[in-house]
Amino acid sequence: MNSGSDDMAEYEAIARSVQHYIDGARAGSGATMAVAFHDDAQIFGYSPDGLFAAPIRQLFDRVDKTGPAPDTRARIASIEIANTVATVRLELDQWAGRRFTDFFTLLKIDGTWTIMNKVFHLHNPS
Repeated sequence: MNSGSDDMAEYEAIARSVQHYIDGARAGSGATMAVAFHDDAQIFGYSPDGLFAAPIRQLFDRVDKTGPAPDTRARIASIEIANTVATVRLELDQWAGRRFTDFFTLLKIDGTWTIMNKVFHLHNPS
């Protein structure tokens, strides 16, 4: 990045992209989430059933099926930027009664920060 103001603009643009994901979780809307993701994005993590590795579309379908979770609390814990790539750590609590730590990788495509992959940790799975 060239200057502090450029860094802040990029940070804010990345946070806006991740906000689509947060808003989708709260609204129970996979379509809202999808705005932030590349069509070929993947998701990885462990669910109570074991390793979950799938196209991101499966997350959107689960969100639609689960429905709204308006009490979901979200905090962006970190954003790291290296020119056209970035990582985000997101802490989610009370998403349908669960707590997650998510890591996203983003790529700046045609001026837009796009989530390419999501890896998650489900705390205290039951």
